[in-house]
Amino acid sequence: MSSYYSPSALLTDAQKVPCTFTLTVPGLGYLDATPEADLASGTKVSLPLWLGEMLAISQNLSTSSLVKLDFPPALSERVLNALKADPRTVDLRQQAANFYALGIRMLDLFEHEEMGEVLTETFKTRAASIADQAHNPRGALGEGADFLRGLDESERELFKAAHDSSKAVRTWMAEISKK
Repeated sequence: MSSYYSPSALLTDAQKVPCTFTLTVPGLGYLDATPEADLASGTKVSLPLWLGEMLAISQNLSTSSLVKLDFPPALSERVLNALKADPRTVDLRQQAANFYALGIRMLDLFEHEEMGEVLTETFKTRAASIADQAHNPRGALGEGADFLRGLDESERELFKAAHDSSKAVRTWMAEISKK
């Protein structure tokens, strides 16, 4: 669990998610590009995750939520199916810069066991590829640069830690062999 004030948590909460309003809201038409109108019930808009979550858990007088929160495109069935097929081929950064953090936040809000399993298997599979690339002395050059572009932020942190530790071990081994 990341800290509320961490940049990763802030960026994840700013990620836009699709929401469907369950009632008409006067004066909010500008959210749907109609500034002079009311926001009609059934209107779909993309809102930052933090706002969509607050509106989804809040209740109006009839005890129903103001909006229905939907899964973002980064966690759509299409993306999950691609991850099931071969997690290494999906550009997670293109889906969401903080892909896993977004997945964790959505799993906090929804019970979706399959998504949790897919994200776990994706991370395991991709972590092995990240470790292989990180231990290559030229891991960040040439083909490695293309590899790095597709990593989400947590995977980039993992790559950096593995690369730095591999480099430190090589340096240590070189010093030992000099003695």
